[in-house]
Amino acid sequence: MAVLKTAITDYPLVSQGKVRDIYAVGDDQLLLVTTDRISAFDVVMPDPIEDKGKVLNQITLFWMDMMKDLVPNHIVATDVNDYPEPLRKYAAELKDRSVLAKKAKPLPIECIVRGFITGSGWSDYQKTGMVCGHKLPADLRESDMLETPLFTPSTKAELGLHDENITLERAAELIGEEMMRKVEDLALAIYRRARDYAKERGILIADTKFEFGVLDGELILIDEVLTPDSSRFWPMEGYKPGQSQPSFDKQYFRDWLVEIGFNKQPPAPKIPAEIASRTRDNYLKAYRLLTGSELKI
Repeated sequence: MAVLKTAITDYPLVSQGKVRDIYAVGDDQLLLVTTDRISAFDVVMPDPIEDKGKVLNQITLFWMDMMKDLVPNHIVATDVNDYPEPLRKYAAELKDRSVLAKKAKPLPIECIVRGFITGSGWSDYQKTGMVCGHKLPADLRESDMLETPLFTPSTKAELGLHDENITLERAAELIGEEMMRKVEDLALAIYRRARDYAKERGILIADTKFEFGVLDGELILIDEVLTPDSSRFWPMEGYKPGQSQPSFDKQYFRDWLVEIGFNKQPPAPKIPAEIASRTRDNYLKAYRLLTGSELKI
């Protein structure tokens, strides 16, 4: 059963983003439901990718468990049977695609780590030789691995608008120098561990985006972690710098939109069944390679 959006009436809807529906459960907890919506170029598509939400949620839980010695996270419960009783009647919708989480104050920046030069980083580099204020060697090719992973924060745009890359100095202005250095160190540490783990399983994590929040004065990891939506996953087999790479993430879907001439503005086109099926397969393959198991669906 695909879940395009939820309608839980027992608790107030806090937000309905590009992928997640978030409900307030009391004053200090949130229910995060990862739907099967898919967005590209900051535009939400009209059709779901079946099981996509389950893949994103389960991959996030996998990584959060692996990183818990580096940074605490916001997870309270992942089994619907452990949720407040009014939520249990929604079990069919919530199973495997939801978490009950502590309510933290999100930082107002996206914490991006780049291990390879690609995407908007490649575009910026071609124009300026830099990415978010980082001066890079002059001879880099598209998709080259960077000698040292870079922390390259961005702004958080409202739904339908585009995030903008910013310098570390601008990030420090937004969250403070000490906090900026702390999230930089954490984001890089998480990325390095994930990169080394994924490489052993045939995946290159080209770049990724983390979200951190503050709860009772403590920095914690929130939202999604190292998923095909928040990261670029490339197959190690056949990796060849100097060009764009095939991927296990939604780059395939973005490429289809470019091919059909989508102008990156609403309304979004309908998704043909073949494109939806291949996109779903990419998500499931990423889960299988990373976790070593099949997603139970």
